[in-house]
Amino acid sequence: MVHDEEESLYVDVPAAGPEASRGPRVVVAVDGSAGSKAALRFGLEDAARRGVPVVAVIAYRLPDWQGEYVGLGPVEGRRFQESLGKQYRDKAQAVVDEVVREQAGALPDVQVRAEVGAPADVLVRESHGADLLVVGSRGHGGFHTMLLGSTSIQCATHATCPVTVVHSPEARRHRLRLHRQRQEATQVAAASR
Repeated sequence: MVHDEEESLYVDVPAAGPEASRGPRVVVAVDGSAGSKAALRFGLEDAARRGVPVVAVIAYRLPDWQGEYVGLGPVEGRRFQESLGKQYRDKAQAVVDEVVREQAGALPDVQVRAEVGAPADVLVRESHGADLLVVGSRGHGGFHTMLLGSTSIQCATHATCPVTVVHSPEARRHRLRLHRQRQEATQVAAASR
């Protein structure tokens, strides 16, 4: 959490725990989008240059199953959560495997993690003690005309390490297409006056 009081800015960092003791690393947000694949490519290259490992992180939320599955006991609930976590880890691992196959040269070690929580919260938490946090400019969000997605903005604002926001080639083509459409609409409107 970031606080701004009397012109001083400080960030609440959780007490040192397992997250803080993982050492130097490049953390990359992975959700399967074109932006996250571009971020992973950048993160792999940067980590290789730095000589540090990559931690590819996918965030997910647990469904509100407690209200719908009252009969689900604690053991079944834990199994459900573990199963869901494994599904997301497998999804992230598939993205990592795809991007790694495309890379040439020596690659850093890559660890894949699936963490429960809102993407921005998980990534800000993962940024503690990291050398760099890399996120795609846009994920799977619904506001396609925005230059940056909400997670990218939150990470750039609140992460405790440097953040790199990577634009995918697909995102660039999409922005250029929107720009051309706006220009054409402006020309049509001007011609009709």
